[in-house]
Amino acid sequence: MIASLQSYGLVPFFSQQLSAEENEPRRIARVTEVQRSLFAVFDGFEERSISLNSALHDSTPEERPTVGDWVVLDRSSMRIERVLDRKSVFRRIAAGDKVEVQLIAANIDILFIVTSCNEEFKESRLERYLSLAFEAGVIPVIVLTKIDLTNDMESYVERARRTHAGVAVEAVNALDEHGLDGVKAWIERGSTIALVGSSGVGKSTLLNSLAGRACATTKAIREDDKKGRHTTTHRSLFRLANGGLVIDVPGIREVKIAGVEQALADVFDDIEALSRNCRFKDCQHESEPGCAVLEAVDEGAMEERRVRNYMKFLRENKRNSASLAERRSQDRAFAKHVKQVKITRQNERSQS
Repeated sequence: MIASLQSYGLVPFFSQQLSAEENEPRRIARVTEVQRSLFAVFDGFEERSISLNSALHDSTPEERPTVGDWVVLDRSSMRIERVLDRKSVFRRIAAGDKVEVQLIAANIDILFIVTSCNEEFKESRLERYLSLAFEAGVIPVIVLTKIDLTNDMESYVERARRTHAGVAVEAVNALDEHGLDGVKAWIERGSTIALVGSSGVGKSTLLNSLAGRACATTKAIREDDKKGRHTTTHRSLFRLANGGLVIDVPGIREVKIAGVEQALADVFDDIEALSRNCRFKDCQHESEPGCAVLEAVDEGAMEERRVRNYMKFLRENKRNSASLAERRSQDRAFAKHVKQVKITRQNERSQS
């Protein structure tokens, strides 16, 4: 059993969190799939679907398990009892009007940000993903797909590299498994990779080629707007023949951010460095005199798009972070209320 769990990424960081009672067969498992209220887990013997215990069911979205999590099951091995501390967690602000965190994948080592060499490619979207990757503390790799459908692959590679100095970029034809050596080199035995990107960019095709089998269904991208439809409908973890693990994530339409102030400073470190030479410490890089960033734009040393995007991200992050803090306070108050109601009911039953 231990060898099987280790092949799914069990390392001392997780096993050291277990009590003697919890460190028993079928008590520890990794979440391999999430579908609403059901969670598929692998416990070293088999993969099966189970639910949450009442405490986790009533907890906040951030406290509940997501794909990639290591969890402890109850004695019946039918419910998830608790979630072990995570090495990393990739999250975003969920789509819609409400500002709430959505966990995408936990305990990943590398994030493959997949985009295609056509109109779908957007530097601003890549910068959003990079900010979330830096906040999660994982290594980002930009994977450019559909290189067989363009005559200008090098320009896409160069544009991708300009989103952050030193970011790794791999250009592939996801249909050609023999041309994936660069991507495969990132996937080590026991490591966990997550595939993220818009629908139709080739994530599922890439997964199938890496696995050498049909793990996920695929559909062609729409030629009228270069957009795709969701082929992956839920997050799932797959084990490759080389011992690596890959999490396939449904296409993400909105990549909203919150709580990533330091990550933004890291992604846009070139602008941060220039801003130290601005005349005013609170320079907004719009029309202020003595702005070193605007001077760099005028001289062609800095993209105006990149500066506008950075300032937009800062405003969005500040706004969403404030809303998220308020939401978390409300969630804690509600959870406390639910707990108190349960205690009151238990006391009433014991007295009756």
